[in-house]
Amino acid sequence: EFVRTPSKFRNQVTADGSSGFLAEADRYHLYVSLACPWAHRTLITRKLKGLENVISYTVVDWFLGTEGWTFTDSKPKCSLDTVNGCRTLREVYNLSNPEYSGKVTVPVLWDKKKKTLVNNESSEIIRMFTKEFNAFCATEEQKKLDLYPDHLSEKIEELNGWIYPNINNGVYRAGFATSQEAYDVAVRDVFNALDKVEDILSKSRYLTGNTITEADVRLFTTLVRFDMVYVGHFKCNKKRIIDYPNIWGYLRDLYQTSGIGETVDAEHIQKHYQQSHVKINPYGIVAIGPDLDFNQPHGRN
Repeated sequence: EFVRTPSKFRNQVTADGSSGFLAEADRYHLYVSLACPWAHRTLITRKLKGLENVISYTVVDWFLGTEGWTFTDSKPKCSLDTVNGCRTLREVYNLSNPEYSGKVTVPVLWDKKKKTLVNNESSEIIRMFTKEFNAFCATEEQKKLDLYPDHLSEKIEELNGWIYPNINNGVYRAGFATSQEAYDVAVRDVFNALDKVEDILSKSRYLTGNTITEADVRLFTTLVRFDMVYVGHFKCNKKRIIDYPNIWGYLRDLYQTSGIGETVDAEHIQKHYQQSHVKINPYGIVAIGPDLDFNQPHGRN
């Protein structure tokens, strides 16, 4: 069974600097892949909180090969590493810790002032963006937006507690399974959890009620990739998202909210999974479809 390696860099940026990493404008930089659902969370939160001019970012090559994530300026939306001048993301990790030989993942939150890697755990980075950078949000409305409000924190943790293992990571457990038994367990978990989400969304606009929270951001990045790649590439084909009336409406609702759709790149998503995972797709042939219209009216106002 596929088991995800825990993130290793876990420092925190704080509004008061008590952590040793003070929230400041133009100090922190994200390294992301537009294909990766974990990195995607950080780009969505950055946009919702109006931090586009506060936290810069670099997009890695969509192809994940033997050298891991690399930098290129020869593919759409990808760029070279203008912050550290590195060729690979592993080199960035090693700038921070020359002894590090572990897994190199995105997203990465980098401190340009201290020249060090602060954090590579997406769930913690989005929490920092939500809570610690309010002095720098572009508008008052974005400053007031709290994706993890105190009165909903228990509910959000409860949702994350089953959505992460069964949906966010569940699709990987199914897709990377190397035995029929492991696949059977994982894929059942995926669809049992999606049925549960469909039921929740039949009663409320978002997962916790009538406002967007961190739980929605975390679910969105998996849902938007589901019909594009997880149905075929990861064999999660019992149903598609478009077969769930409430989830499909909810997905379009989020896509059409506050620029979230601008953070979605179908080319990066489809080419990353299908060209990089040679054990699943040995010839690296990228499928043509599907045609999905995320901008059609969602009817969930």
